[in-house]
Amino acid sequence: MHWYEKLNQYFPIVEMKSKEHMETLLKERSEIYHKDEGPYHILMYVELDSFIFIDYLLVSSKARGQGLGHQLLEKLKKKEKPIILEVEPINYKDSDTEKRLHFYKREGFIHAKSIGYHRRSLATKEINPMEILYWAPHGESEEIIFEAMKKTYDLIHTYKDQHFYGESYQPVDEVLTFDQNKENDLFDHL
Repeated sequence: MHWYEKLNQYFPIVEMKSKEHMETLLKERSEIYHKDEGPYHILMYVELDSFIFIDYLLVSSKARGQGLGHQLLEKLKKKEKPIILEVEPINYKDSDTEKRLHFYKREGFIHAKSIGYHRRSLATKEINPMEILYWAPHGESEEIIFEAMKKTYDLIHTYKDQHFYGESYQPVDEVLTFDQNKENDLFDHL
């Protein structure tokens, strides 16, 4: 099965980029957009000078619990840059959301409480709230993570969006917000 089909089966439609979008990123943004694929995993990520953004991480159900996810993250952590990713809020009807959060918490990720993220899906037209998690090797602040997310949104998520989807995603300032007074930590629910 093609790597895109594996991702498409696992991730909700509201989170998926089109196959053409991802293949174009791999081709036209190959200096920053990468795919690490093996028999039991797919890791799509962005690497810039100052941070790494994990776009998709899939470990096959056949390999879960064997340390593969940990090994993939360790490879990225050795680069000594903040690592950022988006996760769905906890959905108690979907046990995978809670398992994912436990996994990232064990791996030392922090919930970026100050960052709000609400993007309208071009596929479903629904507003899709996401949470931002990050690993900060040098104690990087949420302000730094926020700026990195804005850069990722502009460079990757909206890259040629009009071409691929027939319309543009919302501007970054509508999608990402910063509020230092937010109290709710995603990990408090675990």
